[in-house]
Amino acid sequence: MKVLTVNLGRPTPSAHTHAPDGLTGIGKVPSDGPVRVSDPGPKGSGGSGLTGDAVCDIRHHGGTDQAVYAYAREELDAWEKELGRPLPNGAFGENLTTLGLTVSQARIGERWRIGDELLLEVTSGRTPCRTFAGHLGEPGWVKRFTREGATGAYLRVLEPGTIRSGDPVEVVHVPGHEITAALVFRATTTERELLPRLLDAGDALHAEALRAAHAYVAKLGSAV
Repeated sequence: MKVLTVNLGRPTPSAHTHAPDGLTGIGKVPSDGPVRVSDPGPKGSGGSGLTGDAVCDIRHHGGTDQAVYAYAREELDAWEKELGRPLPNGAFGENLTTLGLTVSQARIGERWRIGDELLLEVTSGRTPCRTFAGHLGEPGWVKRFTREGATGAYLRVLEPGTIRSGDPVEVVHVPGHEITAALVFRATTTERELLPRLLDAGDALHAEALRAAHAYVAKLGSAV
């Protein structure tokens, strides 16, 4: 298991973003050198966890629970076959393109040691947005990505460190529950009846998903 590439984005004009300045950092390319990764701080004030990686709309992207986005090369390869076009590492706006990891099926709270220093923790799956759709330029992309459910995973930084393309990944902790990044995605989008199950993941869950699960359970209780 390893990181094939560490990918960084630069601010680029886009007609598909709601960012006030009209810029997006979704177009990411592999870095040819070491990259420092640390907790960027809460959403709304912090962007990417990777030094040199642009997050242009911090209202909806970046922050502690979305500090790093990982996507499996194996899932990119599957999309290449379906779309009939090449998808280079970073094509989905992922910071880490991995090999040998079942990223979308990673459990919430699963911890990855990358290189000698960095420790990350899985928090949720990725929800597709208008900017992602515009970046890919595929008709009906949001619905197609949602239907497939291969979401990749957002991760928070537990221990900062410097990483490079090619660094090994070691899964050092796997929680006992069955709540995966893909299941969180389904629960928060198309299958909200799954929301109560997310509570099994506890505080390791992305804070927004955790609030949604608590609110859903409270609403069920008030309806009884």
